[in-house]
Amino acid sequence: MSKYGFVASAVLGLAVCMCGNLSAQQAPPDDGIPVHMLVTVEPRHGTDVPEVKREEVMPFEGKTRDQVTEWIPAQGDRAGLELFILIDDGSNSSLGTQLDDIRKFISAQPASTKIGVAYMQDGIAKILQNPTPDHDQAAKTLRLPLGMPGINGSPYFSVTDLIKRWPASADRREVLMVSDGADPYYGAHDTNDPYLQEAIDDAQKAGIEISAIYSPGAGHFGHSYWQTYWGQLYLAQITESTGGEGYDIGFTGPPVSFTPYLDDLGRRLTHQYFLTFLAKPPKKATWVRIKLRSEISSVDLVSAEKVWVSPEGK
Repeated sequence: MSKYGFVASAVLGLAVCMCGNLSAQQAPPDDGIPVHMLVTVEPRHGTDVPEVKREEVMPFEGKTRDQVTEWIPAQGDRAGLELFILIDDGSNSSLGTQLDDIRKFISAQPASTKIGVAYMQDGIAKILQNPTPDHDQAAKTLRLPLGMPGINGSPYFSVTDLIKRWPASADRREVLMVSDGADPYYGAHDTNDPYLQEAIDDAQKAGIEISAIYSPGAGHFGHSYWQTYWGQLYLAQITESTGGEGYDIGFTGPPVSFTPYLDDLGRRLTHQYFLTFLAKPPKKATWVRIKLRSEISSVDLVSAEKVWVSPEGK
């Protein structure tokens, strides 16, 4: 090789290296927006829940599959849970026969679970016990509902009030509603109840799952098919939208026992994961609908239906 050829090759090589280094330095960081969700793994048949690995989780925005960056079991040092039991003060007195079932459920929770107790009253969540690891203390605060028709206002006022006053936490946050779900403040009966929608949006933004056990209200409306029908639809809507579970949706009488529903809820709480994935960066803050799928055909991944995503991060 001539001297000039050697120099030219050296210069070209140096230029390539410099360009490569420049490209590496100027390459934009991953432009996905980290989104965090709480996910419950449910078996499609039976009660056995197989382990689901990170690579087997597929979040979709429409037809676009997003990249999963974290899939962490809510176990060990991540098992922390704050669970509020939110009871409708307008419930029928028959709820009194279920209080022992709720007390037993509270006592059976692991030490990593903090229990709070509140009652829906006058459109607020009247907190009798903030989340505490002292389960005996939480169980003692349970009382009979006042049983006065309409005293709760809209149950969804109380849900919104509770969420807005609940400090953020690195632990899971979940609510168990006990209510007939009926909303006397919304005159029309349809799925566009603004108070229900506000409660759903607030829960989804806060990453709070809401489950519910139907319990009839006091007075005439407590056995009105029209009221109970729509109340149960509303309970189904808030639980499905936030990734929770609705129990005994579809009948008007009080449950014989809460125990089967509370046992199921307890199992669900032991099969939850923290999911983080990268969503497409939006031009402005917006709701994004998410569909979760798994490569394991025997399970369902249950989560909130949508997440709030902003260009600055969720």
